[in-house]
Amino acid sequence: MSTVGAPSEQAIEAARANISRVAVRTPLLQLDHDGPTPIYLKLEQLQPIGSFKIRGAVNALMSMSEESRRRGVITASAGNFAQGLGYAARKLGVTTTALVPDTAAQSKLLALERLGVEVERRPYAEWWSILEDPGAHGFDERFVHPCADPRVMAGNATIALEILDELQPASVLIPYGGGGLAIGIAAAMKARHPNTRIVVTESEAGTPVAAALSANAPVRVNFDSGTFITGMGSPQVLPSMWPLVRSYVDEAVSVSLTAVADAIRLLVERHHIVAEGAGAVPVAAALSHRFEGPVVCIVSGGHLDTRHLISILNGVTP
Repeated sequence: MSTVGAPSEQAIEAARANISRVAVRTPLLQLDHDGPTPIYLKLEQLQPIGSFKIRGAVNALMSMSEESRRRGVITASAGNFAQGLGYAARKLGVTTTALVPDTAAQSKLLALERLGVEVERRPYAEWWSILEDPGAHGFDERFVHPCADPRVMAGNATIALEILDELQPASVLIPYGGGGLAIGIAAAMKARHPNTRIVVTESEAGTPVAAALSANAPVRVNFDSGTFITGMGSPQVLPSMWPLVRSYVDEAVSVSLTAVADAIRLLVERHHIVAEGAGAVPVAAALSHRFEGPVVCIVSGGHLDTRHLISILNGVTP
């Protein structure tokens, strides 16, 4: 798969208009914690489908021709992006097929079924291969890539515009899955507030960005796809995204699964907020590493299996 470019400022502004009828403007809330650095939470789990992914999905659909939409769209997603695409597609009368990994959370699969999305489960390795190069698997223009698509990144970048309407952060901490969220936010943030430090956050389940930055090239890492932190992490930075990662990301930090569970519990206890594992990874990083403030953490979604939430609230890391 060829490399992709970051969205332009004009494309990001257009995306803000495109998504306004479907996505909501989410709050920026200051975290109640015991440290001195001001930490803010961008609460994307409050979107209609419980995840930021609705932004990129809506913008991708709105940017398509009517003929392309009429034929139906396909994506490969662990759950959240497919939900965003399915939600937006249903409003536009478009059919959606989602290829999901066999590790996808049951809560996300049930949500896809409720949206009328046709689900096809694939072994994780095959699913990841599709993300690496959809064309090699025979997919055409109907395939909407969940991250390596400038239209998706432009939709994600609207998060940065909303943050900058309220605050000029010194550091923005972003969970890294495929890179579409991190690069979208970074493109908008660096264009308007270039001194902001873009920090991608990973869990100990897999640290491909840290490894790539260290090696100055995408490299394979051990990745445990079976933890409670679903929807983020991978065995390698997508080659199509690597040039953008190298250009826009200032730092990559990782946190333990226990630290993520602690962050989830803190959000529930102090703010009555349920974040999924990926959404809590930036919060865990902000609480365990030192960053120049104000710090903004992107709480990317709230799809946490009930059994995992119960374990975490009981002080047990799933």
